[in-house]
Amino acid sequence: MAQHFSTQTLLLFFLFVLPFASPFTVIMPDSGGSSALVDGPQTGFSMNKNGARTDSHEQEAVYDVMRATGNDWATEIPDVCRGRWHGIECMPDKDNVYHVVSLMFGALSDDTAFPTCDPTRSYISQSITKLPHLRTLFFYRCFTHNPQPIPALLGQLGPTLQTLVLRENGHVGPIPRELGNLTRLKVLDLHRNNLNGSIPISLNQITALRSLDLSGNKLIGSIPELSFPVLNVLDLNQNLLIGPIPSSIGTCHSLIKIDFSHNRLTGPIPDSINNLKDLILMDLSYNHLSNFPATIRNLNSLQALILKSNSMGSTIIPIDSFSGMKNLMILVLSNMNLHGPIPESLGQLPNLHVLHLDENHFNGSIPANFKNLKHLSELRLNNNQLTGPLPFEREMVWSMKRKLRLYNNSGLCYNADTGFEDGLESSDIGLCESGKPGSARTVQHFSTLEADHVTGTMNGATGAVHKASGFVRFLQLITILVVILISL
Repeated sequence: MAQHFSTQTLLLFFLFVLPFASPFTVIMPDSGGSSALVDGPQTGFSMNKNGARTDSHEQEAVYDVMRATGNDWATEIPDVCRGRWHGIECMPDKDNVYHVVSLMFGALSDDTAFPTCDPTRSYISQSITKLPHLRTLFFYRCFTHNPQPIPALLGQLGPTLQTLVLRENGHVGPIPRELGNLTRLKVLDLHRNNLNGSIPISLNQITALRSLDLSGNKLIGSIPELSFPVLNVLDLNQNLLIGPIPSSIGTCHSLIKIDFSHNRLTGPIPDSINNLKDLILMDLSYNHLSNFPATIRNLNSLQALILKSNSMGSTIIPIDSFSGMKNLMILVLSNMNLHGPIPESLGQLPNLHVLHLDENHFNGSIPANFKNLKHLSELRLNNNQLTGPLPFEREMVWSMKRKLRLYNNSGLCYNADTGFEDGLESSDIGLCESGKPGSARTVQHFSTLEADHVTGTMNGATGAVHKASGFVRFLQLITILVVILISL
């Protein structure tokens, strides 16, 4: 359908154009379902030709909803489905009566937008419940100057609603438990509001849910036991959640992305994580988790693992921890109080692009098989206790340049025949032959590197786990697109 395709295109455009503080997920409603609507043409021309009309009760309801958002101009349109605009979708029934199936509000870009809201007086009208065929409801940055709770009346849309997006609206108060009545929902996105309270256990009633995004709020309490059999994306990052990761996470077998970063979670990473055979991206960074899962190597599909800034209490990583993770592209284990040698299994990951092991207590030498990581474009080993010669080939050092960070490892050195002098970016690594690695003959190419530049680089890295490289952003987008494609 032309209009359905147009809206879907706009939503995909929204994915790539807006600042990427957090991935945005929309699953368009399918055209089937239990309703009596017909998946037919929706152009104004065909409606005129066939004498189609909008259901009169729904027409009045749309007028009320539009007035509540400051869009009074819509009341001058004699037939809201025939005079459609970006942000409204209609479908006919067998009697050629058109029904509203989608309402969307919020500017997507400077030149493409759904109807915008008056931020000083907008609210969600109760008339929304008078649209019995509504499948998609979308509000973006609509109530920012008029903070209000998420209305519990939205729970009355349960029979048909499949996508509910209330994103960056400034909503306050708790998540209404009535949202658990939306049992046909596929997407629930409440990202970046000012929601507080705990995550209602009633959300477990939404067994068809494929994407749950509650990130960027002020939610407290523990993560409830989860039971979402077809869930693909679970994003709870940047809240105030405490307690352990529930072991029931392992029953959500369809997950491809988990993001619990920037909370206050404690306890071990549950072994049940290893049941998630389709998992692509897992970010548990900036919490207080206490162990490194011994069987994580079973996550064969995982492409990005980010555990930065979980102080794990002098943990030594088992040598074969990563042996089965052949698809891993990004591994961030910075500032985790990790001890002992660097696992040799890391050098057996053929697709690894980004590896951060900095600000730990690793000792011994850099594994010799690191020279086999042909796709490695970013490596951070700085601020450890590493010793011995660098195992890299000259081409690898030259290709990474500033993205190869080795400083503050006083025992590292390089052999004279490697040709590293003009490639290394660290000025505290010297020739192995000198007998005093790091102090005899130092690398000259960046010997004038200012100390404040190094400090600034380290400070900038502290809050940049989602920007570790372009690959993190790429993988987040891929997970979103996979969810969309699965649902079409």
